[in-house]
Amino acid sequence: MVRKFVLSLAMALVGFSASAYAADLATGDKAPDIKGLPGVDGKSFSLSDAKDAKVVVLCFTCNVCPMSIAYEDRFIESNKNYEGKGVKFVAINVNQGEDVKAMKQRAEEKGFNFPYVYVKSQDSARDYGAAVTPHMFVLDKNRTVAYVGSFDDKKDGPTKNYVADAVDALLAGKKVDVASTRAFGCGIGVSKKK
Repeated sequence: MVRKFVLSLAMALVGFSASAYAADLATGDKAPDIKGLPGVDGKSFSLSDAKDAKVVVLCFTCNVCPMSIAYEDRFIESNKNYEGKGVKFVAINVNQGEDVKAMKQRAEEKGFNFPYVYVKSQDSARDYGAAVTPHMFVLDKNRTVAYVGSFDDKKDGPTKNYVADAVDALLAGKKVDVASTRAFGCGIGVSKKK
């Protein structure tokens, strides 16, 4: 009981520190650029690598957050559902306690079917305002933010899939109905930029 309370308190404090240094990126804003992030496949990823994608889905995540782990299968399934439709899904790990080697092991164990990249500097999390893992950002063809928030409405038995709804709307040339939700998960301890 005490251990659970301490863990909850620590996560809350980490979430506070993340929001204290995060950008205030909103829907309609131009997405910050991402350059040269090392991936588990041995390649680096830049946002320009997805220049032909109609929609880009960025997921700030990590290997150790229970919420991120709970959503891994949903990310894999979502990527399968949009295969060949011009949607690029990219998972970005900003957890300073991890590295590409650990990420590669996790990606192989789970069979990740999307780029999984690492940003040790945490600049991308800071630029996007990612505060928790997982934190989702859906970018339209012009790379403006069309949706930001949670993947769906709840961990167990979700009734709304906000990311899928946003992607479907963009692919159909429509406006995203729900453009922002509150992301839930483990707080990202984003350090102050030097």
